[in-house]
Amino acid sequence: MRDIRRRSILAGALALPLTAGLPTASATAITTVTTTTGSAPDAEALRAAIAGLPDANATAALVRVGGTEGRWHGSSGVHDLESGRPADPDARFRAGSTTKVVTAAAVLRLVHEGRIDLDTPVQHYLPGLLGGRFRPVTVRQLLDHTSGIPAGDGLGTTFEEVYAHRFDTLTPQRVAASAGAKEPEFCPGRQQHYLNINYTFLGLLIERVTGRSYASEAARLVLRPAGMRDTYFPGTDPRILGPHNRGYQAVRKADGTTQFLDVTEWNQADRFAAGDMISTTADLERLLTGLFRGRIVPRPRLREVFSVPSGIAGASYSAGGLQRFESEGKVYWVKSGGRYGYNSAIAATCDLSRTVVYSVNSTDAKSEDANPVVVRIIAAALK
Repeated sequence: MRDIRRRSILAGALALPLTAGLPTASATAITTVTTTTGSAPDAEALRAAIAGLPDANATAALVRVGGTEGRWHGSSGVHDLESGRPADPDARFRAGSTTKVVTAAAVLRLVHEGRIDLDTPVQHYLPGLLGGRFRPVTVRQLLDHTSGIPAGDGLGTTFEEVYAHRFDTLTPQRVAASAGAKEPEFCPGRQQHYLNINYTFLGLLIERVTGRSYASEAARLVLRPAGMRDTYFPGTDPRILGPHNRGYQAVRKADGTTQFLDVTEWNQADRFAAGDMISTTADLERLLTGLFRGRIVPRPRLREVFSVPSGIAGASYSAGGLQRFESEGKVYWVKSGGRYGYNSAIAATCDLSRTVVYSVNSTDAKSEDANPVVVRIIAAALK
C-alpha cells in the first residue's frame, strides 16, 4: 500500500509543469567576478569550480570568498530553466540550517542579558513540553546537540510525500510536542546527535522568555547588529520575496528520463528556528564577520560560539551552531544548510583570514551524497 501511495503522489507531481531538459550551458550560463588585492583565494580554481552551469547537479551557484587574505565573488548558471537568463548574483535563497547560527547567537545574547541561563533545564522554561521520561535537558545541551531529544514528526519521509504537503503548515509547537512525547534517544550530555529538534526547542524558548516572536527577536538580536538587510524569516509564506533564482528537484520518470520540478515555493514553517531563514551570500558573510568580531555575541560569551563539548567521542558541533572542521592545517568553523532546490554554507577561520559563503541551486539538495559542484567550490575556496 505504501508503494502504491508513493507512486500516486509522484504521478500527481509529474502532472505539474516541468522542464523537460536543461538549456545548453554555453548558451545561457554566465560567470561574474569581482576581486580585490591580497594574497587571495585561487581565482582560477574558483572560476573552474562553478563553470558549465546549469548541469545535472545544479542550475546556479553563488560564491563569496573573503577575509584578510583577499576576496573573490562569482556566480554562474541561470535564474530559471525556462528563460535561461543569467543567475542573479545578489539573489535571496533558502539558507536552511545556517539559520541555527542565528538562533544560537540570539540565545547567547539573551544569556548575556541575564534572561536565559545555559545550565538551567529547558523544562524550567518550557514546562510540560518534554515528557516525564526525560531527565533535565539544559539549554547548553540543546545548543550543542547533546540533549537526547529525538526528531519530531514531519509531513513525510520521502520527497514525494513532503512535496505533496509543501503548502501545508506544520507548526513548530506540534513538532516539539511530538518529539517530547517519545522516548529519549540517550541520557543528556552522553552523546552528540545533530538534529533540528534542538533548535526548534530553542526557538520556542526565545519566544517564551521574551514574549515576542522568534523572527522579531532574531532580527533585533542578530540581523540588525550584523547589518543583514536582505535576510528574513518567511513563516508560513511559501514564497521567496525579492530577487531570487528558482530551485529545482531532479525527478526520475518511469521511462528512465529525468525532469526538473520547480520547488521554489514551499511552506517551511516546521523548520522554524532550525532552518527557515531566507538570506543572501553578502548577508551571510556579514553574519560571519559580525559574529567572529564580537559585534553580535558580546566577547564575554563569544567563547561559547566555539565551545565543543568535551568527553564525547566524535563531537564536533559547538554551542554556537557551528561545526569544527580542519583543512590544510587550518581550523574552520562551518555550517551548511539544505532545503529542496537550495544548498548553502558558511565557513571561516577564527581570525577571519578566510571566509567562505556559497549558495548552490542543487537539483537533489537533500541527497546524502555530496553535490559535485559543492565539492569543487569547497576544494577551490580552501586552497
